[in-house]
Amino acid sequence: MRASIWMVSVVALGFGAFTPRLVRAAPTSPVGNWTTIDDKTKQPKSIVTIYERGGKLYGKIIKLLAPDADPNAKCTKCSGAKKDQPMAGLVILEGLKPDGDEWSGGTILDPASGKTYKCVIKVEAPGKLKVRGYIGLSLMGRTQYWQSAGGK
Repeated sequence: MRASIWMVSVVALGFGAFTPRLVRAAPTSPVGNWTTIDDKTKQPKSIVTIYERGGKLYGKIIKLLAPDADPNAKCTKCSGAKKDQPMAGLVILEGLKPDGDEWSGGTILDPASGKTYKCVIKVEAPGKLKVRGYIGLSLMGRTQYWQSAGGK
């Protein structure tokens, strides 16, 4: 009797080693190039490259896509060191850290207004990045969905 209980326990433990576990998957990295979409026209606006530096994520505009965009446009509404800097090359995402399946704790700059917001980003599906900028609580903000532009 004692041997059969021991055998059942061993079999149960062995079976457990081969069953799937409910473990949170590692987040999909948003590192790469993303096409931003204009909120009003729903047309591609720019390409932002997201990169990692020191364990945090940053993103900068690498190309303006709007047909009427001035390739030499500057961030006239920005303040501080970013004031009057060229849009191409402008760092707009800064200091995002992994937080479960999201990256948060950083900021996003809206070059059109010159305002900086807290930011959370998350890869929602292959080729789809959810970008949320907000003031105070995440409930008070705006969400955009960027599309993969390829490249890493």
